[in-house]
Amino acid sequence: MTKQEYLEKVALANRYSIAYYVNDEPLVPDAEYDRLFHELLDYEVAHPQDLAQDSPTIRVGGKVRAGFEEVAHKVPLLSLGDIFNQEELENFSQKITDEEGYSEVEYCAEVKLDGLAVSIIYENGLLVRAATRGDGKVGENITENIKTIKSIPLRLIGEHIPSYLDVRGEVFMPRDGFNAWNEKARKIGGKVFANPRNAAAGSLRQLDSAITAKRPLTFNAYYIGECQGQSLPDTQYERLVWLKKLGIPINPLTKIVKGLKGLEDFYKDIAQKRDSLNYDIDGVVLKVNEIAVQERMGFTSRVPRWAVAYKFPPQEEITKLLDVEFQVGRTGAVTPVAKLEPVYVGGATISSATLHNADEIERLDLCYGDYVTIRRAGDVIPQVVGVVQEKRLKDAKKVVFPTKCPVCGSDIERLEGEVVSYCTGGLYCKAQLKRSLEHFVSRDAMDIENLGGAIVDALVASGKVTAISDLYLLSLEDLATLPLEGQTLSGKTRLLGSVVAKKILNNINNSRKIDFNRFIYALGIPSVGQATALLLARKFAGLKELMQATKDDLMSIPDIGPKSAQEILDFFKEPHNKEIIDRLVLKPEEYILGQGLTLMPLKAQASDTLGALPLEGRTYVLTGTLSSMDRSLAKEHLVSLGAKVSGSVSKKTYAVIAGEAAGSKLAKANELGVQVLSEDDFLALLQEYGILSN
Repeated sequence: MTKQEYLEKVALANRYSIAYYVNDEPLVPDAEYDRLFHELLDYEVAHPQDLAQDSPTIRVGGKVRAGFEEVAHKVPLLSLGDIFNQEELENFSQKITDEEGYSEVEYCAEVKLDGLAVSIIYENGLLVRAATRGDGKVGENITENIKTIKSIPLRLIGEHIPSYLDVRGEVFMPRDGFNAWNEKARKIGGKVFANPRNAAAGSLRQLDSAITAKRPLTFNAYYIGECQGQSLPDTQYERLVWLKKLGIPINPLTKIVKGLKGLEDFYKDIAQKRDSLNYDIDGVVLKVNEIAVQERMGFTSRVPRWAVAYKFPPQEEITKLLDVEFQVGRTGAVTPVAKLEPVYVGGATISSATLHNADEIERLDLCYGDYVTIRRAGDVIPQVVGVVQEKRLKDAKKVVFPTKCPVCGSDIERLEGEVVSYCTGGLYCKAQLKRSLEHFVSRDAMDIENLGGAIVDALVASGKVTAISDLYLLSLEDLATLPLEGQTLSGKTRLLGSVVAKKILNNINNSRKIDFNRFIYALGIPSVGQATALLLARKFAGLKELMQATKDDLMSIPDIGPKSAQEILDFFKEPHNKEIIDRLVLKPEEYILGQGLTLMPLKAQASDTLGALPLEGRTYVLTGTLSSMDRSLAKEHLVSLGAKVSGSVSKKTYAVIAGEAAGSKLAKANELGVQVLSEDDFLALLQEYGILSN
């Protein structure tokens, strides 16, 4: 490396450092910064005369962020030196052994939390000030923000309270809180954090403490900077235990180990536990346990000689984006997946990563050929968390979310307020075929018995069914010779056989005559469950009328809002769905030898207005177990009479129908004075309106 190249790398490292420490928006993964940092160190050791005065190697963190009061640390808040392999661990251990003159040094071994280092000051037991590390000498006053973190005591507990205590530790965001926050942010278009460390730093360094209070932050102490008014224990470990007695949290994995073997075993043990922890760690911290030894060994200008951070393999790396595939799931959800140059990260070689949805692509400002940051932590699906803008090609082409399904060519729909985009070709799209078939034949839909998931899978895999309408083209031979998974005892392919085939074929033929509402439900229209299907079947005389309905027509039906109405319109607007419906009902002579389905209108259809139904405007709640029918059928009967069925009891509930083992909903009804009907009362109600015969 030439001097000019060195100076350019110093400037680059400082740019990365400002982004990381000051703006809380890292430009590159930690591993990339670490590599650059050590390149600078190596050059400076070999060429001390060239040392740049702004090199990040001669300071600890970053500048104080604008808007925060500066706080000078009475005792510098220094960082630690890093090691990355067994050889460096052995060198660290040997230096201490040589200096102290005995072979088995005792260490306090801790996990290296991936958060934001802070100093918290207590005076006479009361929290009076807190500051970030800053540059190690001057940090940011974040007292009000620190006070919002529930794990940090505002007043110390116990009998022996020091007059002055400077506690150093790490503020971090647990993984479950981080994941929940990002999931919510994606839904509402809020700020999505790249990783828990960035989330913790960004949350803690808010000028408005009310914002910090909403973030799921926590804290672990790892060191005492200064203490007055009380004598301290003689070891690092005992000092942490003492802090815990004062009410200050420490990490439960901290332990005492001895010698090089103890250091190695601790590293291996924590590395194995890393993925199962509810917080991110990027290594272990190894400190000489005896305070007297720490004091004898002292510090360099930047780091203590008696402690080191032994880093794990990085969970973030940079690689090149080769392509983006848009995959269609069983529900029709379209998910973008990044195809990458293979990169080793988080203990595995990664060649693809999720991009979540259209909003995420836009947030990342993603282009083909970009160099991207990939994160993989534990068993979490690898994801793209950032773009290295400085490496972008000048003529880079933006990644654009498609408007047509890549599998079937149907329109892709994304409703207002939703983050997920869906293929509208539900009846036609091959990616959704298995789920569509399973739903179509289910008991509450077409009720075709014996067509379980394994047989549906076999029908699709064999190519005998390429759309749900193909069910009505199956012959006895098609079914009997259907190959199933596994083999017979003689090693031959297992076939469905004629006995089961006859049952299935008979059930398929029996389903050719079906209630209109069941057919609507069987179509699998988004947002259309059994209750909505009943409402549609009561409103429209037949399938043609339903397919020609306007949005206003649909929204005139109780409980159908703009979202559901739009999904119904989009479903019937899709040409591929129309084709399947033609095959089944409207033009069967062109497809199924003239034998289409017959849709039976509801008895309640005789009324011209929905308001004439006897239970219109009443809300019922079902609870407990009914012996005469299952919950879904009971709900269907109520909705057919105009009632609304809710899952919770309120003052607006007309009646609760209580079966056996009714629980909290029955108690709530009694508390509110809501009418309670027994199963016999419910059956009498259905008989009164002709749903059941006497």
